Amino acid sequence: MDIEIIEMAERKARFILRNSTPAMANALRRTLLSDIPKMAIDRVEFHLGPIMVDDKEYESVTPLFDEIIAHRLGMVPVPTDLELFSPQDQCVCGGEGCPNCTIMYSLNKIGPCTVYSGDLEPLGNPDLRVKDEFIPIVELLDNQAVLIYAIAIMGTARKHVKWQVANGVGYKYMPEIEIDPAKASEDDVLACAATCPKRVFEIEDGKLVVRNPLECSLCMACTESLGERGGITVSGDDTNFVFKFETDGSLTAQQALDKAMEILASEAQDFKAQLEAL
Repeated sequence: MDIEIIEMAERKARFILRNSTPAMANALRRTLLSDIPKMAIDRVEFHLGPIMVDDKEYESVTPLFDEIIAHRLGMVPVPTDLELFSPQDQCVCGGEGCPNCTIMYSLNKIGPCTVYSGDLEPLGNPDLRVKDEFIPIVELLDNQAVLIYAIAIMGTARKHVKWQVANGVGYKYMPEIEIDPAKASEDDVLACAATCPKRVFEIEDGKLVVRNPLECSLCMACTESLGERGGITVSGDDTNFVFKFETDGSLTAQQALDKAMEILASEAQDFKAQLEAL
């Protein structure tokens, strides 16, 4: 199994998985969706009672229930360093909570204003500030305020979607497109350049040519327009796959892909060991 990178940006990736099988491609897809660990806010503590700011008293209340605000905070992408943090059940603190397994944030705002994710202040390392600073949390009216302490821990999307790193994960068989040279210059075949919704074809020197094969979605619009007469053959190669996915920003696309491959390799070794023990 080989990987050929087509595009690798900070939050999105596109690559070709070569010399593989549909089962392995789906295993990689599921790993990207469910098994990559990340930090996310899991516990939120709200200050109860009045809040004093510059000798003025504010009411500790918002238009939303505390549970709604806690849920919104849980869905905010938290920067994750997989080498620095560990799951609580594997931490040296025994799960009590320490700088090796938790990140604590404070949020202190007075109204009237809109509270955004960027108002979360990490207690300690400033590099742990959330990157998406303009996710709205709640709108405060005059004389309203919030004082919140939030604790982020590591988990995976198998437990809750707030720990899901990758989204929009999908793949397709590698398109294989062949044009009959004897029919490449005929009018109905040339018309396929306009029929294709992905603009896979171009007309060059009066003949139809494949210009963007990876963009083909295997919709078969070109072959259906020609009917039984033929001229174009489209199929999918089930040993090579075109993958794409995005991340929420807690990890880069490269980190997510590297971690997914590491997890797959580890699970394969465990499975091999179990088979040998039988």
